[in-house]
Amino acid sequence: MTLLDFLRDTLALTGTKRACDRGECGACTVHVDGRPVYSCLTLVNGCDGQEIRTIEGLGAAGSPHALQEAFVAEDAAQCGFCTPGQLMAAAALLASNPDPTDAEVVTAMSGNLCRCGTYPKIVRAVRRAAATMRGAARG
Repeated sequence: MTLLDFLRDTLALTGTKRACDRGECGACTVHVDGRPVYSCLTLVNGCDGQEIRTIEGLGAAGSPHALQEAFVAEDAAQCGFCTPGQLMAAAALLASNPDPTDAEVVTAMSGNLCRCGTYPKIVRAVRRAAATMRGAARG
């Protein structure tokens, strides 16, 4: 069973989206031990003992993650179908690089496709969230 099927069908965590089912679009991106992976290509039995984080764990009700707020502020989510995967890929990037350049954002996000073509807005949103998160870290 894939991690995607387990998350959606067994745990009813439907924020992770099924799209291509071939690891080509990134809509199903989740974190496994902090690394972004395509859950449609990841077998659930290979995840034993590892920490899995889905879009449901990115922010909390009433307390969205800085990335979620930035995506709204920059209008980066058009149809919204790719947004969970985009957010998870961006969160992994910012965890490893708190101050990415535009080129670094583009490279890190290259495995996540957006049908609506909001790539410039996504880059701005990631950079906005990075700035917000750096400011919060300073106190």
